[in-house]
Amino acid sequence: MSESLHLVCPHCHTTNRVRTDQLGSAPDCGKCKQPLFNGHPVALDEAGFDRHISRNEIPVLVDFWAPWCGPCRAMAPAFEQAAAQLEPNFRLVKVNTEAAASLGTRFNIRSIPTLALFVGGREVARQPGALTVAADIVRWAQSQPR
Repeated sequence: MSESLHLVCPHCHTTNRVRTDQLGSAPDCGKCKQPLFNGHPVALDEAGFDRHISRNEIPVLVDFWAPWCGPCRAMAPAFEQAAAQLEPNFRLVKVNTEAAASLGTRFNIRSIPTLALFVGGREVARQPGALTVAADIVRWAQSQPR
C-alpha cells in the first residue's frame, strides 16, 4: 500500500489526500477538479497562508514581498521559474506584505524579499534578500532540512 500526503489545493484551498506515487502524475483536487500543481506560485492572504502552512505535508516555500519593492520585482521571474522546477516536492507561495501586513509582523519580516521555508507548520529556514536566478532558489530550497 502506498503512503499518502495531505495537499492543499491552490485554487479552492481544500485539503486533498494524494498517494505519494501519484505526486508526479498531475493530481487534481477532489473538490474543484483543478490541478493541485500548475508550476506557478500561489498568492495567499492570511487565511490561505495559515491553511497551506498547517495542512500541506510537503515543504512550503514562501516569498514575502511587496509591489513597491524593486528587488522583489527582480526576483519574481526567478521564483516563478523555481515553482516549475520544485513542484510537486514543494509548494511555492507568495505573500504580499502590504496586503497581509499581519503576516509580516507575525513572522518578523524585517526586509523584503524574504524567502522562508515551512515544514510541518514550522519555519525551518529563512533567506533575506533577492535571489534572482531560479537555480539559486532551487538550490537553496533543496539544501534546507525537511
